[in-house]
This record gives sequence, C-alpha cells and structure tokens, in this order.
Amino acid sequence: MTTPHVEGYVIVEKIGAGSYSNVYKAYKKDGCREAVAIKVVEKKRLSKSAEDNIVTEISLLKKLKHPHIVNMKDFLYDGRCIYIIMEWCGGGDLSGFIKKRRCLPEPVCRRFLQQLSAALKYLRSHNVCHMDLKPSNLLLGQQQVLKIGDFGFAQYLSDEDKHNSIRGSPLYMAPEMLLARKYDARVDLWSVGVIMYECLFGKAPYSSNSFQELSDKIRQKAPIDIPKCASVSSQCRDLLTRLLKHDPEQRIDFETFFKHNYLDLEHFPCEESLQKAVNLVTRAVKLDAEHKEREAFNLYCEALLYFVPLLNAEMDQTKKAALRAKVDEYIKRAEELKDPASAARSSTNDSSFSQLLKMCTTSEKLCTALEIGHTGEMYMTEGQYNLALGKFESCLATLMPLLAQEPRGPRRELLHKQVQHWLLLAESSKSLASLPTIKERSTISAASAKGKKLVRSR
Repeated sequence: MTTPHVEGYVIVEKIGAGSYSNVYKAYKKDGCREAVAIKVVEKKRLSKSAEDNIVTEISLLKKLKHPHIVNMKDFLYDGRCIYIIMEWCGGGDLSGFIKKRRCLPEPVCRRFLQQLSAALKYLRSHNVCHMDLKPSNLLLGQQQVLKIGDFGFAQYLSDEDKHNSIRGSPLYMAPEMLLARKYDARVDLWSVGVIMYECLFGKAPYSSNSFQELSDKIRQKAPIDIPKCASVSSQCRDLLTRLLKHDPEQRIDFETFFKHNYLDLEHFPCEESLQKAVNLVTRAVKLDAEHKEREAFNLYCEALLYFVPLLNAEMDQTKKAALRAKVDEYIKRAEELKDPASAARSSTNDSSFSQLLKMCTTSEKLCTALEIGHTGEMYMTEGQYNLALGKFESCLATLMPLLAQEPRGPRRELLHKQVQHWLLLAESSKSLASLPTIKERSTISAASAKGKKLVRSR
C-alpha cells in the first residue's frame, strides 16, 4: 500500500501493520503541529467480520475516555480507506520495553499492572471486554504512562454473557477461548496474568515455537512454574497464580482482582483519591489542633498513602513542586507526632495486650503471632518501618484466620481489638516506609539546590 493522503495531516512514517490495516505517525498541518497516530484501514481488504470489528472499535473509542486508554481524536473515511486518528504515544509499546530490558523489576511491573488494572476496571464498568490484551497492544506515553490500544477485537460483554468465536493472539488467549469452548469476560484476566508473567520473567508462560506446541501445552494443562531464581513478593506470587488458572471458575474474579492488595487500586492516583487525601488531611489538621496526637498521626499517615502516588504521577512540574511541599510538610508533622502517638498507644494497649497474652497461653500459634506483632510495634517506635510492616503482615496473616474461628467471648473481643489496632499500624508503617526521612529529604533538597547553582554558574 502506498503512503496514504489524509486531509489535514502530514504522514511522517509507517510504524505498524495488521492483517487489514497500517499505522502511521503523522502531524496536524495547523500551527500546533501535534503528533498523532493514524490507523489506515483499506476497505477492500475487509471481510464482513472485520468490517463489524472496525465499526465496533470506532463506536467504543468514541465513548471510552480514560487516562490509561488510547484516546481517539477523530475518524475520517473516503472511497478507499477508513482513518482512525489517535493520540500519539511516543514510548513505543510494552513488548519492546520488555525486550530491551529482558525482564522488569517488580516495582516497575507493579506500576504498569496498576495502570492496566485501572483501565480494565473502567472497561468492566462499561461492560467492555478487550479480548486482545498483550504487550504490543499496551502503548507507553510520557513518563511511561501505559495506555490500552487496539480495540479491534473488543466487544460489549457483561459478566453473564457468553461467546464462542476465537479472537485475539494465541499466546495471550485464555484456554477456554483457544479450546473453542464458551467463554466470558474473564478471558481478559488470563491475558493480564500472561502479561504480568512476561514483565517479570521476560517471556510468556507458554512460549512456544509453533501453534501446535502451544495448543498441546494448554490442552495438557502444563504447569506454569515461577522460575526458581526469581525473587518476587508473596502478594505478587499470589495474584499471578490466581490469574493463571486454566479453569475460569477457579480463576480470580474481577471484583476480587480489583481489590487485591498487590494492586492497591484504592490509592491509585485519580480525582477521587485526591479528594480522599484532602478530606483525611483536613481531619488530621483539626485533630492536631485539638492536641489529639494519636488520631492525628494515624490520619496523616492514611492521607499520605493517597498523596504519595498522586505526587509520583503528577507531570506538571509547577503543580508537582507545590504538592511536594505539602507532602513534605505532612511527612514532617507525622514524624513529629510519631513518638507521642506511640507513647499514647502503648499506655492504652499494654494492659489489654497483657490480658490477651495470658488468655492465649493454651495456643502456641496465637502466642507466637502476638509476640511477632509486639515486635512490630517496637520496630515502629524505633522508626524501622519496613521491618515493622513485615512483622505486622506476618502476625496478621496468622491472626485473621484464627479470629474468624474464635468463639464469642472476652478473648475474641480482645483479639478483635488487637487485630484492628495492628491493621491500622500496618497501614501507617506502609505509608512511612515509602517516604524519605527528614534527613534524606534534606540531602535531596541540598543536592537539588547545588545542581541548580551549578547550572546557573555555567
């Protein structure tokens, strides 16, 4: 196909090709010279099903507006072609990003997964199933912001709807789709699992030399092993294994997926999370003024869990600087309140903790978990937040199932109170562990000031 002519745009280069379309980088001819991507579809190459897919894709892209979904700016057509004009994502795609690095560190993988999951949550709220999620369809914009692209196979599909036509790319296709059974929207969750695996380990779990080899592995339900040399967190491992279940009935469902602790979508940066952060810090300041240090400390920590992701995601440097100043102020105040808040917690909890410990002497498992939690409190008082968080997570993993089995009575009431207390401290530890200390912030600020001085002197 020769380079197309699209009115109002200057085509620069071809950047991709599909079975019935080509994608070009272009610029608008007007004064802004905005870069765009133009998907050019030749009408004569379209089968009836492909034509239906294009109509559905344009219909969906007109309605779907989300920070992590590629934005369709316009579409045009003439006698030969259909032109879908989309925002330009200059960072390439996730497939190329992985290949350059062979595999991604877990924090980078988690950040991409959060962005993908936020977009997927939005799609599910509109009953849309993408059906072709794969690294080459995940584009990267400024500051490695991930965006879902190519809705050529997408369909409206509610949680109850079933389908039986094969769509997508075999390597990322859910077993129930590849084996020509009926399937539903949960096929997207399998694809997310394969993408997650490829990010972490550099290749898809069923990488094969042929379609037949791939098909055999899926039919035989070949085990999906996490490489022995891999160092991944327990939460990461849990989510990955639950996504890659061959049987969709055993696979994690959307509601549980979106609430999984590893994703932590609750604190994912958005307008809603900003409002939550502002509300929390407003209450913290009020309680601080009333000399209610313990409550103020907890609310400052809770607010920071929302503020820090917002700070990291902000691209406007002026807004970022203003937000950073506020965040530094809240961190400093939380650190100032930490010791009095710890003392207040100790005085009110020592007696009930000792009482609970005496009641648990017949259960070695309970006693051990309680001692681990107590060690977590000591670490937190010393400012060793990562160690504290590890202890709290360890003790809660044991205590919460035991609490569910505990019969009603005084021991259950004290245990419930202790679990709630440590859940709150775990959140506070998590918040403070993710932030630089006052000393580190002073070093960063000094280095920044020195750098600016050097630039001015030149």
